[in-house]
Amino acid sequence: MAEHPTPFELAGRRVWVAGHNGMVGAALMRRLAREDCTLLSVDRSALDLRDPEAVIRWMRRERPDAVFVAAARVGGILANARAPAGFLHDNLMIAASIMHAAVEIGVAKLLFLGSSCAYPRDAAQPIREEAILSGALEKTNEGYAIAKIAGVKLAEGYRVERGVDFISAMPTNLYGSGDNFDLASSHVLPALVRKALDARAAGRSDLMIWGSGTPRREFLHVDDCADALVHLMQHYSGPLAINVGCGEDIAIADLARLVMRQVGLGGALLHDLDKPDGTPLKRLDTARLTALGWRPSIPLEEGVRGLLDWLAAHPEAMGEQA
Repeated sequence: MAEHPTPFELAGRRVWVAGHNGMVGAALMRRLAREDCTLLSVDRSALDLRDPEAVIRWMRRERPDAVFVAAARVGGILANARAPAGFLHDNLMIAASIMHAAVEIGVAKLLFLGSSCAYPRDAAQPIREEAILSGALEKTNEGYAIAKIAGVKLAEGYRVERGVDFISAMPTNLYGSGDNFDLASSHVLPALVRKALDARAAGRSDLMIWGSGTPRREFLHVDDCADALVHLMQHYSGPLAINVGCGEDIAIADLARLVMRQVGLGGALLHDLDKPDGTPLKRLDTARLTALGWRPSIPLEEGVRGLLDWLAAHPEAMGEQA
């Protein structure tokens, strides 16, 4: 691990957040608004990030000094299972197009956002950064994971080949404002929130979850993640993709009960035992991030409460309730 001898200052720089409309990208835009920098963004309708020639034209025109690659095609287990080639292709092309252009125009620094799902399914817990490529991936999101691994290795390769300051981060499960609440493509926490709100709206007090509820997962608020990414941009320079998480985990059943309390459901927690549990435990080792001087500030219960408040103010985010 290497720290910057002096911080990489964002003040006075042109900073592009690729994927600014996504959950992480929007959080980065909020966080970077506190820095004295010029924020750049472009809608997908105006720039296809999978098109290398279009990306390099746009970057030559806008001349970003620093780039956060938060753009990605994302989804839950069902979405990944239905379109493995699409997830692999789109995410490969996004990473390759942006990084190639960044090298060509001389971007001063780039941070690529990987994913904890790129670690082996059976990696030793908590997962250290060195675990990448040390075992088989989880089959349900293999295409997405392979693309993220390729992005991490591409950033690492450009450091070696072209001497550029490209770094990568590996965030844990994220949640917060701007999340995806579609049950066909969402991740576990927003799915639980959606199910609980649907149950309350229908006058039900019970909540059904997949499997036994015993698997344990780590959850980080997206605003904490954005703060960590800015910290890494300013204070880290090295080839190793740094884990971004809170270092704590919770059983899915306990998470469901937390959501039920926050939503006001007083009934029973029910289990659909025909559905899979998935990996028993998944938690990141965040010692390196902590050593760089960063810690999360939003406890899970506070974060879920804030998410519910955000949803109350943005009901359109839920779409039509069941």
